[in-house]
Amino acid sequence: MGERGILIEFEPEISERLLEKLLFYKNKLEELYTEVNVEIINTYNSLLISYMFSIENLYDEVSAVKELLSEAKIGKINNRQIFRLPVCYDEEFGWDLELIAEEKNLSKEEIIKLHTRPFYTVYFTGFLPGFLYLGGLDEKLQISRKNQPRMKIEKGAVGIGENQTGIYPKSSPGGWQILGNCPVQLFNKNNDPPCEISAGDKVKFYSVSKAELKEISAQVSEGNFQLKKENYEG
Repeated sequence: MGERGILIEFEPEISERLLEKLLFYKNKLEELYTEVNVEIINTYNSLLISYMFSIENLYDEVSAVKELLSEAKIGKINNRQIFRLPVCYDEEFGWDLELIAEEKNLSKEEIIKLHTRPFYTVYFTGFLPGFLYLGGLDEKLQISRKNQPRMKIEKGAVGIGENQTGIYPKSSPGGWQILGNCPVQLFNKNNDPPCEISAGDKVKFYSVSKAELKEISAQVSEGNFQLKKENYEG
């Protein structure tokens, strides 16, 4: 990937099995580069080693990466968490609830039930800082993105597209079908880490009323809101 990057591609699939492999290798690479200024990014089926400098000897660098990957024995990844996030599905925020209901032949209550039921897997973050790509959307809710994206999606909008769901961490153009709003701040550059939720974690949504949304939003603004989270064994 040019003079400052090495791309490692894996099987062309989206699965938790592959995610565990990617995150295990990512951790090993981070250990390898403890004293080197690099950033390692994962997607659904690849790892990108992004160097803050030009690679002097690409052959040696690739050889070292290959050796590490060939010798590493994949083990269990610990310290994963479940984050429970509030969503208000009121029509004020669920811009596409009616469209989804008509296309999928579901009531709005059924949509909410289907969306809040799964434990979603965080595969990676991208598109926007703090945008979580969440896998595990119920097949009954899977729907195509909009042919014509909206010019502005509100911060906190919760959307679905194909087999994924996600939350817009800031106002942005976007083409996902919007069904609610989550008032939780997912990215803050002043925090360490800026995004508390990371790849491999789980997300579980729960429904809140407009009044509860307003109360949580006030807590977030005042810095008093505490994310509901718990450890889990993967």
